[in-house]
Amino acid sequence: FVCFLILSITFLLRPGIHLNWQEKLVVQIFFLSAILALGFSWLFHTVYCHSERVGRLFNKLDYVGIAVLVFGSSIPWLHYSFYCHVPFKVIYMSAVFILGSVCVVVCTQDYFLAPAYRGARAGLGLSAVVPCTHYLLMEGFWEAVSYSAFGWLVLMAVLYISGAVIYAARIPERLYPGKFDIWA
Repeated sequence: FVCFLILSITFLLRPGIHLNWQEKLVVQIFFLSAILALGFSWLFHTVYCHSERVGRLFNKLDYVGIAVLVFGSSIPWLHYSFYCHVPFKVIYMSAVFILGSVCVVVCTQDYFLAPAYRGARAGLGLSAVVPCTHYLLMEGFWEAVSYSAFGWLVLMAVLYISGAVIYAARIPERLYPGKFDIWA
């Protein structure tokens, strides 16, 4: 949390960096999404044991932070990957904004916290498949891997999906029931 906050402020105030406001905005969206996700997660894990009502509220905020991070971290990739293809960039970034907004609203609903929706929560980030496939078809696999940030996008996807699988599988709680409870 603190690291991303410092990076964000440093990026904005750093002298000698001559970027237009759009470039700074794209990077700041990522930093802000990371700050919100980490901040909401920190708050949830700090206060969730206060009461059931407080736990539910901050659990929703935790999910909102995850949704914001997933969609906020795709903005820089979309901006730079479709830099010379403005219509596609606008379409995909608009879709990410709309879908991200819908996810944030859905995450605040009580029914979404039910265990039955665990897989749906884990699959929120799959919307990036369409622009990724489009980019690969447009640029070609080797071009995308060699000269763009596609490899970093794949790494990000692997990390997000791994985290979602671990979360949905309830690891390590499922493997060692009761061992990770604060009070037995």
